[in-house]
Amino acid sequence: MLLSPRLPCPPLSNADLSAEARILLIRPGGIGDAALLIPAVLALKKQFSSCRIDVLAERRNARVFDLCPAVERVDCYDRGTTLLQVLRRRYDVVIDTEQWHRLSAVVARLIRSEMKIGFGTNERRRMFSHAVDYRHDRYEIDSFLDLLAPLGVAPTPPEEPFLTVPEEAGDEAVRLLQRLEDRPFVALFPGASIAERRWGREKFRELAAALARQGRAVVVVGGPEDREAGDFIVEGLAEGLNLAGRTSLAGSAAILQRAQLLVAGDSGVLHIAVGLGVPTVSLFGPGIAEKWAPWGPRHRVINKQFDCSPCTRFGTTPPCPIDGCCIADISVAEVLLAMQALRAEDDRKE
Repeated sequence: MLLSPRLPCPPLSNADLSAEARILLIRPGGIGDAALLIPAVLALKKQFSSCRIDVLAERRNARVFDLCPAVERVDCYDRGTTLLQVLRRRYDVVIDTEQWHRLSAVVARLIRSEMKIGFGTNERRRMFSHAVDYRHDRYEIDSFLDLLAPLGVAPTPPEEPFLTVPEEAGDEAVRLLQRLEDRPFVALFPGASIAERRWGREKFRELAAALARQGRAVVVVGGPEDREAGDFIVEGLAEGLNLAGRTSLAGSAAILQRAQLLVAGDSGVLHIAVGLGVPTVSLFGPGIAEKWAPWGPRHRVINKQFDCSPCTRFGTTPPCPIDGCCIADISVAEVLLAMQALRAEDDRKE
C-alpha cells in the first residue's frame, strides 16, 4: 500500500461519547471475523447507549450484521461508489478491526473522525491515533474487545447467545425443516474458505451414516458451493436433509439455532453457531485453535497438534507438503466421542 507511508500520523485525541456519538467499525474479511466482532458491538452499545454504530464491510460478510440489531447501517466498500459516500461522512470514532492488511487502515485514516483505533501489527499503526497490540494466542472475540480499551470499555466476556435471528428467518427455517417433523437433528457444515480446512465430504458422509444408525437426523448447512457435497453426504439417508445453498445467511442461522449441535471445521458457520449458543464439535489443523476455536464446556475442539500446525497466519496458509494430514487424520470415531462427551455434559446439567 504505497499511500500509507505518505499520510501523516493522525493527532492523538479523544472523542466525547457522552452524547449521541457516531461510531464506525470497519470489518473486511469473511463471515467468521464479522460474527466474532458482534460482542464488541454489543459492548459499545451497552456502555454508550445513545451512540449510533455503523459498519463498513464487504459484500461477502455484510449479511452477518443482520444478526445484530445494535448496528444501524451497513455499507460495503467493494460495492460501487459506497466508499466515496462513507468518506464524505464524519464520525466521532473510527475503529478498524482488520488484523493485518493495510487498505482498511488507510480508509480509517481518510475518514473524518476525532479518534482512529486499530491493531498496530505493522506500519498500519501510523494510520491510528490509538494503536492496539494484537496477539495470536488470544481468542479473537477478546482481541476485538481490546480495541475498545481506548474508549474505556472493559473487555468483559460476552454472554451467549450474542447473535439475534430475525423473525422472518425463523419462519424460513420452520418451513425448510418441516420434513423432519420436529425431530432433533445434528447440523453438519462440510465447507471452509480454503481446502486445507476441509475434513472431506467422505468423512462427513461416514459421520452422517453413523448418526443415522443411532437414530439421529442430520441437516447439512452451507452456501451454494456446498450443495453438491451436501447431496453426497445425505444420499440414501431417510432422515438426512441437505439445505446447503437453499437459505439466506440469516436462514442458515435460524436452522443452526434449532440444532442439537454443529459439527464443522474452522469456518464462519462455526462462529455463527457459537454466537447462537449452539454446542459445537470443531475440527482444527492449519488454523490457530487458541485464537479461533470456541471456548467453554459446550464446545469440543479436535486438534491433532501436528508439529507443523498451526501454519496459518493472518489468513494466509502456505502450501501443505503432507496433504493436510492435520485435518484428514481426524477420525469419525473421534468426532462421535466428542459428541458423546457433549451429550454427557448436558445430561449432568439436567
